[in-house]
Amino acid sequence: MRLFAFGINHKTAPVEIREQAAFAQDELSNALQDIKANGGADEATILSTCNRTELYCSVDQAQNNHIIDWFCDYHRFNTHDIEPYLYTHPDRNAAKHAFRVAAGLDSMVLGEPQILGQMKDAFARAHKAGATGKLLNRLFQQTFSVAKQVRTDTSIGASAVSVAYAAVSLAKQIFTDLSQETTLLVGAGDMIELCARHLKENGIGHIIVANRTLERAELLAEGFGAEAITLAEMSTRLSDADIIISSTASQLPILGKGAVEKALKRRKHRPMFMVDIAVPRDIEPEVGDLDDVYLYTVDDLKDVVQENLQSRQEAAKEAEKIIDLQVMQFMRWVKSLDAVPTIRALRDSSQAIREAEFKRAQARLARGEDPQKVIEHLARSLTNKLTHAPSAALRKAGHDADASLLEAARRLFNLNDD
Repeated sequence: MRLFAFGINHKTAPVEIREQAAFAQDELSNALQDIKANGGADEATILSTCNRTELYCSVDQAQNNHIIDWFCDYHRFNTHDIEPYLYTHPDRNAAKHAFRVAAGLDSMVLGEPQILGQMKDAFARAHKAGATGKLLNRLFQQTFSVAKQVRTDTSIGASAVSVAYAAVSLAKQIFTDLSQETTLLVGAGDMIELCARHLKENGIGHIIVANRTLERAELLAEGFGAEAITLAEMSTRLSDADIIISSTASQLPILGKGAVEKALKRRKHRPMFMVDIAVPRDIEPEVGDLDDVYLYTVDDLKDVVQENLQSRQEAAKEAEKIIDLQVMQFMRWVKSLDAVPTIRALRDSSQAIREAEFKRAQARLARGEDPQKVIEHLARSLTNKLTHAPSAALRKAGHDADASLLEAARRLFNLNDD
C-alpha cells in the first residue's frame, strides 16, 4: 500500500483543459466507486475546483499508470494529449503536495483560505462514499492539522493580496464595525461581485448595488441580500453610503466632486470611504481633495497588495519549514504500517498458544489435579512455546555469525548485557 497523488492545476493546464478534467459534484460518488472498482485504487479522494483537479489514492506501486489511464478514460482524454499538463506525486511528495495545497502555498493567490474548505468538503464526500480508509483518513486529518498550524504560526493569511480584499480591509480600518455601515457598489462585474462577497463575509450592514441596467444589478444583489438601483438613482442614494466601491466600464467619470459635496452635506460630514477600481477612473480625482473623504484608486490598492504579497512570501518560507517537519512525521507513520501484518501474525500465534494451553489447564483442573501444579505447568509450557521459535532462530544466528539478528533480538526483547 502506497500513497499516490496526481492531477492538473492552474499552473500546468489552461482553463479549457481544466474544464474537461473537472468532476461535477453530483457525480463524485459514482466516480469514487468506479476508481476503486476499475481504476486499481484501494482508497481515493477527488479534489475538483475551478483551479485544479487532483486525485489522492492508496494503491499498489504497479497501479500508478492504471489509475492515470482510468482518469483519461473517464474524461475521454487521449493519454498523450493530457500528459504534458499532468503532475504525479508518489509517497512523500504526495503528502507534501497535500499539505502545501491545504495551506494555500500552491494557490493562484498565495495563502488564500478557500482551498482548505474545498479539501475538507472533498474528503468528507469521499469518506461518506466509503472510498477512504486508514491511509487517506490519516493523510487528510494531518493535512487539516498542518493547514491550521500554518495559519496559526505564520502570517500567511494576514494580509490582503487581491484588490477587492484590499479594498474591504481598508474599509475595516476606517470603520471598525462594518455591521453598522452601508456600502454602495457601482457596477455589477466580477470585481464588484468579489467585493460584495468579502463585505458579506465581514458582516457589512447593508449593500446597495447600482448599475446601468437594473436587471444586472438585481441579479447580483439577489445573491447577497442587497438592494438594487440604477445609476440614475445613485445621486439620491449617495448620502446613504459610508463605503463606495466603483468598477464600471464607463469611459468618463460617473461620480463628480459636486455630487459628493452634496452627499457630505446631507450626511453632516460623516466620513465616506471611496475606492475607484475602474480604469479609466469612475470618480473624479478632485473628490479626494474634499474633507471627510478617503479616496483610493486601483494603483493605491495595488501598492498595498504588492507590499502584502511580499509579507506572505516571507510567511510562506516559514510555512514550508512546518510542512517539511510534518511530512517527515507522516512518513514515519506510513512506514510503521509495514510492521502491522507481522504484529498481527505474532499476536494471532501467541493467542492460539495461550488458548490451547489454557484448555489443557482447565481439563487438568477438571480431573482434580493439584491447582498449584497445574498453574506451574501452564506457566512453564507457555514460556517454552512462546520462546521456542525465537530461541531456535537465535541459535542459528549464532552458528551463522549473524550479529545483526542477535542485536535486533536484544532491542526487540529489551535485553541488557547482564
